[in-house]
Amino acid sequence: MPQLGLLPRRAWAALLSQLLRPPCASCTRAVRCHSQVAEAVLTSQLKAHQEKPNFIIRTPKGTRDLSPQQMVVREKILDLVVSCFKRHGAKGMDTPAFELKEMLTEKYGEDSGLMYDLKDQGGELLSLRYDLTVPFARYLAMNKVKKMKRYHVGKVWRRESPTIVQGRYREFCQCDFDIAGQFDPMIPDAECLKIMCEILNGLQLGDFLIKMAWKDVRHEMVAKKGLAPEVADRIGDYVRCHGGESLVKQMFQDPRLSQNKQALEGLGDLKLLFEYLTLFGIAKKISFDLSLARGLDYYTGVIYEAVLLHTPTQAGEEPLSVGSVAAGGRYDGLVGMFDPKGHKVPCVGLSIGVERIFNIVEQRMKTFGEKVRTTETQVLVATPHKNFLHERLKLIAELWDAGIKAEMLYKNNPKLLTQLHYCESTGIPLVVIVGEQELKEGVVKIRSVASREEVAIKRENLVAEIQKRLSES
Repeated sequence: MPQLGLLPRRAWAALLSQLLRPPCASCTRAVRCHSQVAEAVLTSQLKAHQEKPNFIIRTPKGTRDLSPQQMVVREKILDLVVSCFKRHGAKGMDTPAFELKEMLTEKYGEDSGLMYDLKDQGGELLSLRYDLTVPFARYLAMNKVKKMKRYHVGKVWRRESPTIVQGRYREFCQCDFDIAGQFDPMIPDAECLKIMCEILNGLQLGDFLIKMAWKDVRHEMVAKKGLAPEVADRIGDYVRCHGGESLVKQMFQDPRLSQNKQALEGLGDLKLLFEYLTLFGIAKKISFDLSLARGLDYYTGVIYEAVLLHTPTQAGEEPLSVGSVAAGGRYDGLVGMFDPKGHKVPCVGLSIGVERIFNIVEQRMKTFGEKVRTTETQVLVATPHKNFLHERLKLIAELWDAGIKAEMLYKNNPKLLTQLHYCESTGIPLVVIVGEQELKEGVVKIRSVASREEVAIKRENLVAEIQKRLSES
């Protein structure tokens, strides 16, 4: 018998109508059978009700709710990130939260096993998106777009073991910036690194370093530039000792490299990149790292990730290990995997680790007891008298129509002290007060919550006066 307690409401109705239908005269056992099934239905229902008190209300593993206080912090982080993307000329876009499974398979290598597959939906096998990069490549190929600079903020899902302390979740937000198209070497790559530095500096998380994987640089030099492996290994010796901008200078001073035509060609892009990074003023933030592992399988060139050298070390604050807070790289072959003719569109991009950054900022705020306002309300419309609801409604409508963020308490006759306490507890800076005397004189009072000073102004000047005060604060 199916699990009756899990049947939809319509199925329940249809089943019961059949079970309770009067039996035919020839069936002497039908009544007994029907009553037994009906009893089983009721028993199943009673059992479900009995088990309900033991039900634990929780979110799925690897997910979480965000409180209004947390959302304020999160939105500030996202606003800073997106404003940087827009400053560099990126266009916003979005893709579906789920894709055809065949669009995602063979794009992530071993990580493909971490995708969330959905049940068959009308003949389509679907999976939740694993990242924002593969859907972007699919979009480029499907729409035959050859050149685009875009940003995308959205949720992705990965079926891996979550470690909440380190900011790893099964559902999390990604903030991506990508440049697609055929351009002169290393200019887009340098801009991506510049964007990463701008965002991390703006977030004020502490000192950081952007590491670049030497293994990928070596592979590109040998496979694409034709550099002899032993010459590439000689360059690698320098990488072990020197990781920053001085690396390029020292390599070109080595006669075994400077006199080797292939070596010079192999080092050309590297030299060019560091020239641009120096012009951008961020070369000292970049270092090669032999231990940095290749990321997802679709990367074809240099990959990089930003790590905090330390979280802010102030008195009473415990260090928080969160791994990398941003990462990116070049993936020139991904779009071609979707194109029927294999036409490639070179791409390079980066992703900001919002969840990990949020964990750092949240921990800092808890440690130092920082509070945030959960609303942006600028004015509370209040009254000290009864039967003034209509006047408050007219006032607040006027403020809303003028674009002023305003609230009022949802009571016919609230006490003035209650209204003022509400302003203090929520951080509302101004109160507009209307009462019997104000109504007779054609004025309203504006009260500063911080100083408790009150000023009477003409009713028709209310909006202009509030706008003036808000602009000065």
